[in-house]
Amino acid sequence: MNSAPNAIGFAIIGTGAIADVHAGAIRANAGAKLISAFSRGSAARADFAKRHECQAAESLEEIIRDPAVHAVCITTPSGAHAEAAVPLLEAGKAGLCEKPLEISLDAVDRILAAAERGGGMLAGIFQNRLGRGAGILKRAIAAGRFGQLTLCSAYVKWWRARSYYTGSAWKGTWRLDGGGALMNQGIHAVDLLQWLAGMPAEVSAFSATLAHPGIEAEDTIVASLRFAHGALGSIEAATSAYPGSDLRIEIIGERGTAVLVNDRLVRWEFAEPLPEDAAVLEDDGSPAIKGGAADPMAITHEGHRRLVADLVDALRENRPPMIPGAEARNAVALVLAIYEAARTGSRAKLS
Repeated sequence: MNSAPNAIGFAIIGTGAIADVHAGAIRANAGAKLISAFSRGSAARADFAKRHECQAAESLEEIIRDPAVHAVCITTPSGAHAEAAVPLLEAGKAGLCEKPLEISLDAVDRILAAAERGGGMLAGIFQNRLGRGAGILKRAIAAGRFGQLTLCSAYVKWWRARSYYTGSAWKGTWRLDGGGALMNQGIHAVDLLQWLAGMPAEVSAFSATLAHPGIEAEDTIVASLRFAHGALGSIEAATSAYPGSDLRIEIIGERGTAVLVNDRLVRWEFAEPLPEDAAVLEDDGSPAIKGGAADPMAITHEGHRRLVADLVDALRENRPPMIPGAEARNAVALVLAIYEAARTGSRAKLS
C-alpha cells in the first residue's frame, strides 16, 4: 500500500521477529510510512532495513533527532522497553510498545512518567481487544446481560518447542522476559480478561517448569481469582501444552454464558435472548486476529494494523489511543501479583 503524502513517519526499535509484523502493519496503512529502524546489531538492522526498504539508523539518538519520525514501535526484549521508550517519549515521539509494557511496575511507571514529561503519546499492544467478538462481549457485560457475573476465566494453553528457548538469549529469563508463559504468551489473555471483567481483587497461584528444563521461568501456571464484584475465576497459561490450543475466554453469569476463542464468539446463550443474538455466532467475514498457539509467528499483522491505524488517527485528532499506556499497566500488575502468589504460596491482593 502506498503511503499518503502526509503520512505519519514511523521507526522501529528492535529488529527481532515481531518487528516484521510491525513493519507489515505500517505498510498496510496508507496513513503511515516506515522511515527507519534500529537495533544494536549492525548486521541485523541492515538486513531489516533492506527487507523493509527503510533507513538503518546508527543509534537511538538518530531516531530521536529525526523530524520525519513521529512515532516509534518498540519491539525490543520486554525488559529493555523502558531503555528505548523513556528517551523517545521524553523527546515527544509517540510510542507503540509491544506487550508487556515492561516487566516491573517501576519500569512501567518510568515509561508513563516520561510520556507525561515529554508529551509523547503512548499506546500498548493488546490487539485481542480489537476483535469483533471481544467488542460484542464487552458491550454485553456493560449492558448487564449476564446479571451477576459468577465465573470469569482465561486460558492460553500453547506449545513452544525447546528450540524456542534454547535459540534465544532472553526468552524465559527473569531479567529480560520478566517471566515465562504468563508474562510473554499469557499476557494477551490476562489483559483481555481484566478489560472485560475488571481487575481481580486477589489471586492465588501455582507455577512449574515441566516441558522446558533449563529455563529460568515457568512454562506452566494456574491462578485462582476473586473479583471485587464477587465472581471467581481462573487463568491458565502454558507453553508446555502440545500441540497448542487457541486463546479462550469464558464469561459466565447467572443470566448467560459466552465463550470467546481468539476473536470469535463460539458460545452465546442468555436466559433472555435478543433478536440480534442469532448473528453473533456467524462469521461476518472480517479479518481474523489470530494467536500463536503452536507457532509464535502464526499471527497475522491484522491486529497490529488496526493499532497502527488508531495511533495515526489519535495523533492527527489529538485524542488518546484506544489502549493508552496507563491501561496497558493493568496486565503487568496482574501478572506480577500472580507471580508473587506462586512464589510465596499465599494470596496476593491488588489495589
